[in-house]
Order: sequence, then C-alpha cells, then structure tokens
Amino acid sequence: MIDENKKPPVSGDEPAAKTLNRRNFLERASAALAMVGAVPALASAQQTRELNGDNHKGHNESQPGPDNKTLDQSEPDSVWPPGTDAGGQPPFKYPFSFAHKRIEAGGWTRQVTVRDLPISKKMAGVEMRLISGGIRELHWHVGAEWAYMTAGKARITAVDQHGRGFVEDVSEGDLWLFPGGVPHSIQGLDPDGCQFILVFDDGNFNEFETFLLTDWMHHTPKEVLAKNFNVPASTFENVPKRELFIFPRDLPRPLEEEKKEAYAGSGAVPNSFAFFTGQMKPTKETAGGSVKIVDRTNFPATNIAAAIVSVKPGGLRELHWHPNEDEWQYYVKGDARMTVFSAGGHARTMDFHPSDVGYVERSMPHYIENIGDSELLFLEVFPTPDYQDISLAEWLAHTPSRLVDQHIATGEDFVRRISKKEAVITPE
Repeated sequence: MIDENKKPPVSGDEPAAKTLNRRNFLERASAALAMVGAVPALASAQQTRELNGDNHKGHNESQPGPDNKTLDQSEPDSVWPPGTDAGGQPPFKYPFSFAHKRIEAGGWTRQVTVRDLPISKKMAGVEMRLISGGIRELHWHVGAEWAYMTAGKARITAVDQHGRGFVEDVSEGDLWLFPGGVPHSIQGLDPDGCQFILVFDDGNFNEFETFLLTDWMHHTPKEVLAKNFNVPASTFENVPKRELFIFPRDLPRPLEEEKKEAYAGSGAVPNSFAFFTGQMKPTKETAGGSVKIVDRTNFPATNIAAAIVSVKPGGLRELHWHPNEDEWQYYVKGDARMTVFSAGGHARTMDFHPSDVGYVERSMPHYIENIGDSELLFLEVFPTPDYQDISLAEWLAHTPSRLVDQHIATGEDFVRRISKKEAVITPE
C-alpha cells in the first residue's frame, strides 16, 4: 500500500513554474515554436502593407545596383508597379522616340509596327513631318490610311476608283481617311509645314515599302509609257531614277483653283475624305473632360473608327472595354497611366507621354488616368467602321442590384446610385 503521507505534492503545493509533466511540456514547446514562426510572418505582413499602400519604401523595394534614372522617373508604374498588378501581361506601349527616323530633304518619318510592338497585330502607326512645300509623293497602300493632324497645315489630294477627284486643306485637329488602294498625296503648307499621325489597319504595314508613282514609272520601260500615253518616249527622259518619297517643291496653287482642275470631267468624290473635328461638338462632355467619336455614322467615307479624348487633370477615362475590335492609341499631349486587365487575373500598369503608342487587345478592360497637371489628349483608333464600348459602371447599373451586391459586397445603395448613362470620363 502506498503511504498517504508520502504522496507526491499536488498542483498548488509548489509554484506552477516548477511543475513539469509531459503534457504541459508539449504545450509550452508548441507555443514557443509558434512565437518563432510568427516573426517572419509579421515581417511579411508589414511588407504586404507597404506594397498595398503603394508607397514603395519597403527594404525589399530598394534598388542599390545600376539603374536608368531618366527612364525610371518617366515610367514609375513599370519600375514600382501598383500592388494590384499581377501576372505576365506583355508590354502594350512603344514610344515613337525609340523608332528609327528616316530624314529626307522635305521632312522625316518614323513608324511603329508589329515588328516593334508585338502585341500590335492589327494596326500600325506612322509619324510624319513635312516642311512648308514638302511633299509625301503620290502613292497608295493596300490597307486604309487614317490620319490626325497634330501641327500645322497640309494640302491632301486623292482620286477614287471612278476617277473622281479630292483636294482639301486640313489643319491641326482635323483628320482624313484614304481607303485602301486609293492613290493620294500630302503636302506641307505655310508657314511651317505640318506634322501628323497615320494609322493603318494592318500591323505588318511598312511605310518604306508603299506603291510610289516615281518608283513605278522608273521600273516601266519608256516605250511602254509612250504607248500608254500616246506620246514620244523622250517625254519620260527625266523620270527620277529612284523614289522621291519625301521631297521639297513649290507650294501648291490656291485651293479652289486646284479643286476646279481636279474635279473637271468626273466631279468630286461623293463623301469627303477629310473630317473637320473643330466643327464637331463633343459626343460626350463632363466635368472631367470630353470625347469626340468619329465613325461611319458621322464620317461616311471611313472604315476606321476613332475617339479623340480630352481628360482634365485628375480625370479618368472610365473603366471599360471594346467588344468589337483592338484599340490603337496615340498620346498627343499630357501624362497618363493605363492599367490593362486580362483573363486569368493578369493586370499591368504602364505610363504614357506625348508621342507614345498604346495598344489594348479586343475586350480587355482598361482605364486611362490623367496623372499630370495639364490636359491629357489622346486618340483611340479601331480597325472597324463602328465605334463600340462597354463601361463597368453601365454594366453594373443595368444589372439587378442584389445580384451585384452578392458579388462585390458594396451594399445595394451604392449599386442603385450608379448612373444609368455611361460617363465615359469621370468625374461627371
């Protein structure tokens, strides 16, 4: 028998710290391990807070090695992306400043195609400058040419498939459309020529391989030219031995005189190839900016749709997407940032400045925000005659509020207050 007077002490007979058995040993060991494991977790949580706050001051976000300060300062959302960016969304920007510039006596040109920006499969862009009198020689393309004047004044000409002529003067802010196969020319006018952006509905377009009048005639035997025009072969002795491309000449005659000459016999094209946006009221205007939409509904000659978007400082081209075609962008002035979201939870933010090209594939949601202190002006161009877009706000506003709240947990009052009409640019 066990002597009751010699039993081990029970709990309370000695201090708890001196009491040890297998169970409380395991409990205390587990607690100690949990505390050790919590240290890196706390550090990780702190870094997450820093990333999500987008202040980029965490130790993990320093860059002690080499950097390109000039480029980094102009592209902050690529250097240190917002915490909402995720995945491997490919680049959707290419600056014209990176493009090779071909300089001729009458001006210069450079291009951004799918060869420079691989995502740009359906459209390509050309930026061109013509001095006063500088001519982009008579030529044509397989695809359509859409253009926007960014500076100065130009004389443009064309002839359609029925031999009907077109001659017009265009100025900053105006645009034109030459259908594929229609021969045309561009000439800079006084006082300082012009500069413009061209957009083609083919990502593989090459500005340096177009159908040129001088090139064609040089590669056609003189006796064939003589037979074609019923004149002596000597008539063509001075045809240039190489393309003229961009070259300087005297200014054209007065506009009305050249129109009369070009329209003789067959008349003018029934639908003008020029569109004067200065004479157009905004399609939509809000406190945040305005947009002018130009497609075949108001420009019958076009098979390329476009939006000319102006956003005030702090304004936003609202979250939206285009269901019918890819979007090619050109930034005329101001500073912006754009985030593009793609299926699979991928998102990427990039910054844009004057003369940059942006590209958004069909149906991919995005926004464009003015992050500068002056007006943001940019072009949206689509290889289709009809402009279409769907906004996030409009989608939610016309979906039952309970269903929306069950998805995003904002409360039904928020959903009911969303405007039933598309804002396009916010604030409204």
